Amino acid sequence: MKISDVWSVGFLVLPPNHRHIHSSKGPLWILVLLCLVSLFVILGYVYPLQNSSACLLFSSKGCEALTDWLPSMSTRDYTDAEMASKAVIKEILSSPPTQSEAPKIAFMFLTPGPLPFEKLWALFLQGHEGRFSIYIHASQEKTTYETVYFMDRHIRSDKVEWGQVSMLDAEKRLLASAMEDPDNQHFVLLSDSCIPLHNFDYVYDYLINTNISFIDSFIDPGPHGNGRYSNHMLPEVLVSDFRKGAQWFTMKRKHALVVMADNLYYSKFREYCRPGMDGRNCYCDEHYLPTVFHMIDPTGMSGWSVTHVDWSEHKWHPKSYTAEDMTFELLHNIMSITETVHETSEEMSVVDARPCLWNGEKRPCYLFARKFLPETLGTLIQIFNNYTNT
Repeated sequence: MKISDVWSVGFLVLPPNHRHIHSSKGPLWILVLLCLVSLFVILGYVYPLQNSSACLLFSSKGCEALTDWLPSMSTRDYTDAEMASKAVIKEILSSPPTQSEAPKIAFMFLTPGPLPFEKLWALFLQGHEGRFSIYIHASQEKTTYETVYFMDRHIRSDKVEWGQVSMLDAEKRLLASAMEDPDNQHFVLLSDSCIPLHNFDYVYDYLINTNISFIDSFIDPGPHGNGRYSNHMLPEVLVSDFRKGAQWFTMKRKHALVVMADNLYYSKFREYCRPGMDGRNCYCDEHYLPTVFHMIDPTGMSGWSVTHVDWSEHKWHPKSYTAEDMTFELLHNIMSITETVHETSEEMSVVDARPCLWNGEKRPCYLFARKFLPETLGTLIQIFNNYTNT
């Protein structure tokens, strides 16, 4: 049977009234199958999938794999706010970087009160004056510091609640204060439980001599990833763009300026990514930066954080290191890691390991580590010179 005899109109199969109709059974079921596949493709193209579970019916990699395969199309007009935001962000990203004869790293400490590792950080900073700045956001209690590097370095602070947008507000407050110094070219967010893993020269070279920001960002189709997404974020934020990552970033000045300028995406996360939203718990400090930078400058970020944390216990919070844990071998092992690992929150979780590339070269992933308890300070000071110079 000729194909022209089988097809009449659209997707309707109209075989002619031949005597030997049984001879068309083979091609007929193949054509019906092709019609069904074509129908699914057209529906997916006209009505893009917004649900990660539905996406997995088509691909084990979810919406992104299907979206990459389908032809691109503009599904809507941008709002006035989006047009304005995109114009501002495009101008910032396309502008040449601010030049400084003496570029500095801004170390920004987000802490409820004292910094238990002040003395360790002082050892790290000693002898490198003029190459760094310190900023402290103490949300509960301002304290008096013993070393000159931390004296009078508090910025105006406000209350911070875990999982709330106040965490983002504190990060933006630190960035705004640090950006007042035009020599600050790279910005590092640290907690009170963070420690340095390398000496200052190594960290300075790693951050200053690259053109990317180290922002953690990956796809998690599970309940603690895309399961936190709210359709209220539409049309500006699609579920296919929703990302997850650790909040502990380092970023270039141009990216810090984008964070300062953005109100469009920030307002979406402020309103619709919070605990208890639509019966789910969304934490904007884990999703705002990973999502926004995936959308606006995906090649300008690393996709991993240079601050190590151990989630191997699979609890709500990462492992805390005690005095008994403190050995040279532990720190050396963390410093030697050259692959970043992301694990999804699905029942059958997927582990994705990728090499850490610095300017195209495979290098150790981590410059800092957390969460270390205050009781570890004595041992860390004793072995500081040994482990930071390996």
